[in-house]
Amino acid sequence: MNGTMAYLLAAVGCLVGVAGVVVAAVALRRSRSRPQQPAKGPGDPLRDRDADALRGDPRRLAPGDIVEIRGVSYAVRGSIRLVEGGWSWAEHLLDDAGGMRRWLSVEEDPELELVLWGAEQGATVTPGAPTIELAGRRYDWKESGQARYTAVGNTGLDPAGTMRYHDYQAPGGARLSFEAYGEAGWEVALGELLHRGDVMIYPQAGAS
Repeated sequence: MNGTMAYLLAAVGCLVGVAGVVVAAVALRRSRSRPQQPAKGPGDPLRDRDADALRGDPRRLAPGDIVEIRGVSYAVRGSIRLVEGGWSWAEHLLDDAGGMRRWLSVEEDPELELVLWGAEQGATVTPGAPTIELAGRRYDWKESGQARYTAVGNTGLDPAGTMRYHDYQAPGGARLSFEAYGEAGWEVALGELLHRGDVMIYPQAGAS
């Protein structure tokens, strides 16, 4: 009788041990298969947050906002967001009180870069050459590519599509750009690099 009881107790002990191993294995498998949350990277340590607070954040520009550039006030008529691979930037159509239209590009490369553009309607140059001379300056090729875009507000473009570009740069920071949206031909523009202090933003979007 004592032998039988000892045998039963040993068998129960073995079953409890096996069950414990199975539970531990299942728990380990679940912990390994649980998706890990991606870690959030640190913000840009060099970002001038004081300027953003005092002068407005160009990264948040939207149709309806007012932008003052070197004492001239513009209304943001429309905005284009462009993405090429892991890179993104924005272009905003500006309109002043006299009907003069300009474009403001906002890009982090990796620091914030603001360029004010004006269309060269009568330009006959085409992109592709290593250097181009226009308006008394010689521009060197910088980069080319194709991006996807989404447009909001009054830009004259479809809500979404593709854009090809060729960018050139002259000594001193002057810019020359060729852009073609969709099946349209090349648009030529000359750009001037702005200092952060040249730009003041008065957000209006969403205001009643």
